[in-house]
Amino acid sequence: MQREKLTFNNKNGESLTARLDLPADGKVRAYALFANCFTCNIDLTPINNISRALTTEGIAVLRFDFTGLGESEGDFADTNFSSNVDDLIAAAQFLDQYYEAPKLIIGHSLGGAAVLMAASSLPSVEAIATIAAPSEPSHVQNLLQSHADEIRNKGEADVTLAGRTFKIKKHFLDDLDNANMKNIIANLKKPLLVLHSPADKTVGINNAAEIYQCAMHPKSFISLDQSDHLMSKKEDSLYAGTMIATWVQKYITMPEEEDLQTEEQVVTRTGKSYTTEARAGIHGLTADEPKSVGGADLGPNPYDYLLTALGSCTGMTIRRYADRKKLPLEEVRVHLSHKKVHANDCEECENKEVKIDYIEREIEVEGELDEKQRQRLLNIANKCPVHRTLHNEIHVASSLKE
Repeated sequence: MQREKLTFNNKNGESLTARLDLPADGKVRAYALFANCFTCNIDLTPINNISRALTTEGIAVLRFDFTGLGESEGDFADTNFSSNVDDLIAAAQFLDQYYEAPKLIIGHSLGGAAVLMAASSLPSVEAIATIAAPSEPSHVQNLLQSHADEIRNKGEADVTLAGRTFKIKKHFLDDLDNANMKNIIANLKKPLLVLHSPADKTVGINNAAEIYQCAMHPKSFISLDQSDHLMSKKEDSLYAGTMIATWVQKYITMPEEEDLQTEEQVVTRTGKSYTTEARAGIHGLTADEPKSVGGADLGPNPYDYLLTALGSCTGMTIRRYADRKKLPLEEVRVHLSHKKVHANDCEECENKEVKIDYIEREIEVEGELDEKQRQRLLNIANKCPVHRTLHNEIHVASSLKE
């Protein structure tokens, strides 16, 4: 993802650290705002995976550390649920002032409750998604149960969560008790997607049922199946991100396709890993290497895309010819593989030990075609533009962009 490191001020003037994840080509179709789980920070891998799924679809994502967490200023002990909601509103106002107001807000765990609470104060928001969210913020008290009496009696206590110690004050618990979510959810009047796992032992699935029952249509529910609360398995956060990115396109306004066209046909971006995001016009793609060579296997490798280009071009060329000649072609399937082979059969090669690229292409054509028609379609396959490009002399002009 193309990423910008940003800061903005909360209502008290304290600086909060944020990341703005952008599509590979920088062309933004819409902006989204992500609220982290309780005591979480913006660098969690699941948040990265969800953000990547959205940027692949052209949706930029702003995520930030709440007051007193991560690199953000302020004292966490002085915060509460209401201040988290205020931070979320401040983040939306920052987007509105310097970029574009968010059309989608997403919240994980207590961040999910925060986006539900903040939504009515954000007129730009056209859709809301929650992940493993409690139906009432007071549910967080379950995490603090062994310390609740100490907090109420002494006014504060040091609580260890996920290996880190935080000072929790009594006003935090009091604020959770005062939040009434059911009325807020019932009056959202905005499309809502609820994602939750039946296996979540931190925030039970009954919370998702209560949120869903309170909300008015349009509303949707997606089960995260065996995911834990933090979506620690890569496939769970990737699935959640893909589902949100697909769902939201039905509910938020996007620019017309012609407004997003760029002069460059394809733009790719590779960050600190092999995972590469690509934008081909308005279409988002992901390339990667397999785990065996150090990749994350989040997408096809570059040679897979090369074969995909040849195979799809072959099928389209055959389809176009069959339509023009009115041949009874029902379907074309192209099977391709690539490998390096010794140039034993290369008459022009002086060194027979040199290796050349060898692509094997097997074409299946379905339909009531006679043998002459089938052979003609096979010959036409070699006329596909990508096939010709691969056989022509190719020059790649490379330069550094200023």
